[in-house]
Amino acid sequence: MNGQLLPSTPEWYKPSDDCFVRPRIHTMPAAYASTQRTKALVLLRRRGMTRLAEFNAAGITATTISRMERAGEVVRLARGLYQLPDAELDAQQSLAEAARLVPKGVICLASALAFHGLTDQMPPKVWIAIGRKDWRPRVTYPPIRIARFSDELLRRGVEHKKIAGTSVPVFGVAKTVADLFRYRRTVGDALAIEGLRQALRQRKATPAEITREAKAIGVWATMEPYVMALTSDA
Repeated sequence: MNGQLLPSTPEWYKPSDDCFVRPRIHTMPAAYASTQRTKALVLLRRRGMTRLAEFNAAGITATTISRMERAGEVVRLARGLYQLPDAELDAQQSLAEAARLVPKGVICLASALAFHGLTDQMPPKVWIAIGRKDWRPRVTYPPIRIARFSDELLRRGVEHKKIAGTSVPVFGVAKTVADLFRYRRTVGDALAIEGLRQALRQRKATPAEITREAKAIGVWATMEPYVMALTSDA
């Protein structure tokens, strides 16, 4: 000591130690957020509509998505569902939204019939099939209506269609027609018969295909008179 002042920088200190004592806390978050933003945009362009859970799985935080929404870079379609603002709109947009929000579901019954162009009736809610033991989703928009299917029937006759940039599982024509007769007390006999008539008239399903699906789900006895009548008139 002896009245001498200590040097302002200790002898053991090296300039290279700056990174340990004064980390660059301002530049890292900005770069990190920029990386997340880029990843989010790539994901949206590739998948179309994207759920928040999918962003999280890709390492993109909810905070980043919120910032992008405020900046107008993404649009929130429903709770936890996002899309690019310039994404091409599709007349069947609600089907794609429902499929994203209910990832284990399959578009069915009246909604599938309308998608295949076999009825002019547009159901007010999106019909979507889930397994008997699957958790019932709480979705406020788009409005959905749930139908319970066994695991075997949920996997049968599923086709994947591109709607609004999203791969949407939809039951095929023959399966849909058979399902309408199975749920005829709910959807109505008129819609079931119209679906069968239009499927045969537009040749979107053959009598053999419809018969096979009807037998698989146990409604052939009910459908047979209608199939015979409509094919005998052809």
